[in-house]
Amino acid sequence: MGMPAAMILLAFSLVLLWGVTAESDADQPFNENFQITFAGDHLKTSEDGQIWHLMLDNKTGSGFQTKHSYRFGWFSMKLKLVAGDSAGVVTTYYMVSKNFLTRDELDFEFLGNTTGEPYVLQTNVYVNGSGNREQRHMLWFDPTADYHTYAILWNNHQIVFFADLVPLRVYRNTGSNSFPNEQPMYIESTIWNADDWATQGGAVKTDWSKAPFISSYKKFRVDGCMWKDPFPDCVSTTTQNWWDQPQAWTLSDAQTLDHDWARRNFLIYDYCLDTKRFTQLPVECSVSPMQLK
Repeated sequence: MGMPAAMILLAFSLVLLWGVTAESDADQPFNENFQITFAGDHLKTSEDGQIWHLMLDNKTGSGFQTKHSYRFGWFSMKLKLVAGDSAGVVTTYYMVSKNFLTRDELDFEFLGNTTGEPYVLQTNVYVNGSGNREQRHMLWFDPTADYHTYAILWNNHQIVFFADLVPLRVYRNTGSNSFPNEQPMYIESTIWNADDWATQGGAVKTDWSKAPFISSYKKFRVDGCMWKDPFPDCVSTTTQNWWDQPQAWTLSDAQTLDHDWARRNFLIYDYCLDTKRFTQLPVECSVSPMQLK
């Protein structure tokens, strides 16, 4: 299957068109941007405070979130996942609005597995409290051996989920009230036990003798519109926000090649192909990543 055919072109296009690189100097200090949301005694930091470790044992997991919410932008983080037997363990990196019942949410969920079996990356999109928009991918690298970058581009035209700059998933704005573009969202990360569903549909349970399970985070980067009441203007193309310029409204040619490569080789589930689950497919399923320029 090889590596992405357009990897070099993609990185180059991000610099020219989007003004961002995978290894820029724009790291955001964790202690300035994040606060612990639960189980602070299960969160450890490196001596310099630049790496945060979330821990799960049979008592609890842990989590943190940004101090500020955003409406549109580029959001990235480097993660290294639980190694070895991680069955039942879910590590998350996601964006979510404040009101849970009417929430908008953009999810990276890393579903652990038994030793030697690969992780599954599940992405999901919630709009006004409604989800059921899952895609699942395998990965072309070992996410436990080193840190890898996971990013979300969010503007009023598209949402793109990236793994190491490869666009895994594109979710387009169809103008049908199925696109999250009104509520500001926080960036959150958690580790938690989900052995009722996460590994082989819940057939494989968490082995607590392997605890504690630890996932690590570093190099948070955000270039977005920070929310300011009552309603900030985050969609004007006359601004200098690269993530809101026309070049970021659709995938570039190089990104399209990598997106197609990822779908062909690593996509294992797409709700838009699940005609058994949906008698009528959701409206956004009719829109390709290159449409609605």
